[in-house]
Amino acid sequence: MSEETIGLAEEFTRYRRTLLDEIEVPGPAAVRRTVRGRGRRRLVTTATAVLALFGGSALGYATMDGPDHRPGPVEPTPSVSVSPTPTPTPSPSGTSASPNASAPGGRISRAQLLAEPVTLPSWQAGADCPKSPKPLTATDWEGENWLLALDHGDVDGDGAEETVALVQCVLGSGGPLQVVALRRDRDGRVIALGRVVASVRESPQWMFALDVVADGTVRVQVGDIAPGGGFRAEWTQRQWRGYRWKGGAFAQVSGPTTFAQNPHSADVAVTATDLVLTTADDGSRTGTTTVRVRNRGTRPVHGVELRLGVPEPVRPDVDGWRPCAGEPQHTSEPVTCNLGELAAGAEKRLDLSFRVAKGVALSPGEAEVQVRPRDSGAEFMVEINDADNVDWMAYR
Repeated sequence: MSEETIGLAEEFTRYRRTLLDEIEVPGPAAVRRTVRGRGRRRLVTTATAVLALFGGSALGYATMDGPDHRPGPVEPTPSVSVSPTPTPTPSPSGTSASPNASAPGGRISRAQLLAEPVTLPSWQAGADCPKSPKPLTATDWEGENWLLALDHGDVDGDGAEETVALVQCVLGSGGPLQVVALRRDRDGRVIALGRVVASVRESPQWMFALDVVADGTVRVQVGDIAPGGGFRAEWTQRQWRGYRWKGGAFAQVSGPTTFAQNPHSADVAVTATDLVLTTADDGSRTGTTTVRVRNRGTRPVHGVELRLGVPEPVRPDVDGWRPCAGEPQHTSEPVTCNLGELAAGAEKRLDLSFRVAKGVALSPGEAEVQVRPRDSGAEFMVEINDADNVDWMAYR
């Protein structure tokens, strides 16, 4: 081997020792490729300088920049870094979103329900209630979904809490109610897991409170009759009923399932025949309608108010009005007759006469006939079946 070749080999040996002394193992994995590229560039730069010094006899060593050659032995460690070349700062781990992130929890606060769209189960048929999704409201605004009560608990047994809310669709002084279990879907939207219980026309007509107990049972305090319309809230019979999530729906598991008849309720009915007016000897026109009032309930009714919505020219005559307490009232529509006590299952028949004065014109029409039960304090009672306490009487 020539002296020139030996000298060149010694130079490369010194270069490799220097480079190996500067390699640091370990380091961040993200820097590995950058370090290797920089190492190769440094090697090429150094080799080029050596070749310039020693001539073309060392051209074969230029192949060290090929893909199968590295500037010194690099172990398969997680990462390497080279000094004094500045080392890039690695990004904090866990900053990227995981595609397997779990869905948001079902514990939703009152403030969130009042601010975010909420999808509720459909309201009962025929109710002109707001469409979902939309936020609930904190007050009884007409035509809105009013949040009345709220609690949290694991109602479906999956280990995570859900939100249970008592909501009313506000319509006038009332509106239907429902208790709903709420959760979030994977997009974070508030949706219903299921309806726990809803008010119905028969009973329960009302709901007062709720809570979720440790075993996931949703307890709801229900009332047989809705307050309002002259009916006091304290007259409503109340019961606590428990509901559990079973087979994809809520079912009642504890508490009573029916109410006894409310002592402040009654079921009275009325029918009336048409009023046909004929001309009398004095030129006036008279006629009689037969009205039947029946107590269909299981308890006596202290009193019944009978109302006939005839127009002003049609005035009560003498015949048939004696069962009314005092004179029939006809200062304005309707004509009112207050009847006395009516036993359970009993019926009263009244043949009520009317007269239209001579020369007074009257176009044919139809009048509403209605009965309303009263208690011993002369307060109106709640009609159990108000469909049969109204009838229509044609007059001509």
